Amino acid sequence: MTQVSNKYDLEERTTVFAERIVDLCKRCPKNSVTIPILDQLIRSGTSIGANYCEANVASSKKDFNSKIFICKKESRETKYWLRLLGSALDDENLKQECRDLWKEAQEFNLIFSKIVSKKKVLNEN
Repeated sequence: MTQVSNKYDLEERTTVFAERIVDLCKRCPKNSVTIPILDQLIRSGTSIGANYCEANVASSKKDFNSKIFICKKESRETKYWLRLLGSALDDENLKQECRDLWKEAQEFNLIFSKIVSKKKVLNEN
């Protein structure tokens, strides 16, 4: 695969992830427990792709590194909110969807962690 198609694949993947987060949140019951969790999940889950798209058009290496680091942090935060939402839900199908999305967020976290660590190594040399 070329670098351009890799970039596109991750942009597409993070966008599809955000769409899945939005869809899940729309289908979840709204109550005093879930509303704040859903609000935070929407923010962090959609931020991953937005920041990755921004990183791909960054004006400097510093800007790129900053956006990728945000992607890493947001994917980690998204895992947290998905875990809490899953524990707050009664519907087994929604719980399973939270688990599936958690796995995808974990993969994003690993990807962005690897990019961040590679950038640190390159900057030290």
